[in-house]
Amino acid sequence: MRFGIVVTEGPYTHQASDSAYRFTKAALEKGHEIFRVFFYNDGVNNATRFAVPPQDDRNLQVLWSELAEKHKLDLVVCIAAAPRRGILDADEAKRQGKDGNNIAPGFLISGLGQLIEAGIQSDRLVMFGD
Repeated sequence: MRFGIVVTEGPYTHQASDSAYRFTKAALEKGHEIFRVFFYNDGVNNATRFAVPPQDDRNLQVLWSELAEKHKLDLVVCIAAAPRRGILDADEAKRQGKDGNNIAPGFLISGLGQLIEAGIQSDRLVMFGD
């Protein structure tokens, strides 16, 4: 089965990010395909490389990046939600006149069309968060 995943909550404010990560990892381990993981609203906060959780806590940004690298996942961060929450890649930082970017490895910023495509191309679109 081919899944599209939508994450709408931040990594440390709600269980949704943890559940999305665990679902995605489990689906891959069972041989399913993940077409795309789309981070929307506060879910874009999963994409910052500047998060520093306590040493004894999980680092969801790193976990998503590692999973993406291992399985060649498409981790898409919504262009409408990311800049207003301070999540910028190099191109968006330059466009906005900022002197740096903070997007974690494996994530890319793109538009809502990527979410629509995930819904069309996937057998199931699973949403985590409100």
